Amino acid sequence: MTRENRKRVVVTGMGALTPLGLNVEETWEGLVEGRSGITRITQFDSSPFPVQINGEVKGFDPGRYMDEKESKRMARFSQLAVAAAKMAVDAAGLVVDDSNAEDVGVVLGTGIGGGLVEGQKAHLTLLNKGVRRIPPLFIPNMMPNAAAHHVGCAFGIKGYTSTVIAACASGTQAIGEGARAIREGLAKVVLAGGTESTVCELALAGICAMRAVSRRNDEPEKASRPFDADRDGFVCSEGCAILVLEDLDYALARGAPIAAEILGYGVTNDAYHVSAPDPEGRGSALAMRRAIEDAGLNPEDIQYINAHATATPIGDPAEVVAIKSVMGDHAYDIPVNATKSMIGHLLGAAGAVETVATVMTIKEGIVHPTINRDTPDPECDLDCVPNVARGVKVDIALKNSFGFGGQNACLVLARYG
Repeated sequence: MTRENRKRVVVTGMGALTPLGLNVEETWEGLVEGRSGITRITQFDSSPFPVQINGEVKGFDPGRYMDEKESKRMARFSQLAVAAAKMAVDAAGLVVDDSNAEDVGVVLGTGIGGGLVEGQKAHLTLLNKGVRRIPPLFIPNMMPNAAAHHVGCAFGIKGYTSTVIAACASGTQAIGEGARAIREGLAKVVLAGGTESTVCELALAGICAMRAVSRRNDEPEKASRPFDADRDGFVCSEGCAILVLEDLDYALARGAPIAAEILGYGVTNDAYHVSAPDPEGRGSALAMRRAIEDAGLNPEDIQYINAHATATPIGDPAEVVAIKSVMGDHAYDIPVNATKSMIGHLLGAAGAVETVATVMTIKEGIVHPTINRDTPDPECDLDCVPNVARGVKVDIALKNSFGFGGQNACLVLARYG
């Protein structure tokens, strides 16, 4: 299918739960205001750990979005997914019933799923109470595809379904794969996004061992510092975002609200290192180029970049190198911000939440700030919109996500019209 006659894919609804809020509106308001959602960990006692901060979803009550008994049979990452999906479906005005259930799909990304949280709970139960006390849903709740299952069941969705596991690129890649499924005629509607919740002692211990996270325990709100010379690592967070993607003709026929259009998608592999990016940014640059080419555009057409920008010492400069290699001198004319400066790194959900932020940027004409960018790093010399939001009309945007394992995913999004 040529670009000229392929199906167009639009975003008609969004839902999110993040460290800044329990919906898209609260999250966006916090981003524009430059507020940090990073705090000391509240879900367990983190005092024995060298890292004691996290971006938690605060005040989440699964009973508001689903049957309370059913919610107790889910891992938290699945609960977040069902809640975000319900928000997105409501925002899109979508009804799933017997007439369209086989044309609606689910594509969700996650980096870890329920493995760490549910695994820790079950292991402690085994040690303290014995094998007979292991919950019968222990294994199903661990499964990375459990979230997609629960979202499908919540709406009776019977069409194309998949789970993407690509570390920190999972959410972005899931949205790209959802759009591809629509373009190829495999679905008319896809609920796509990412979900993650790894707030537990075992996960924190592993993150501490990697030495890739910030240890600014005394100033949690200042810990995530993308592009800043004094950055010392990312902040691990939890959350979820899901977007309703639709075939444009289907959306128009039912009078759906259209927030943005997905024009392009690119995926690559660094083939370099399991946890460090290629310092020359070759894999990530290739993903950007492929997304732009898939959109039928040139690099000069990009007006804004929502960066991966985790605030690691080597990751941020590598992304800047990649952006410059793709954009050339145009790189210095583009606002490039870091959503993670305020919400931390949501791992498999990061790209999905940041895609929501990108859509909101296009809708509202506001580029949110990169907070905590106090000391410029000469290696990160792009326009990172430091500390204060900026009014900018954005028609075409690029969203970057680069994951452990060297997996890279990029999207090009545009104003619908």
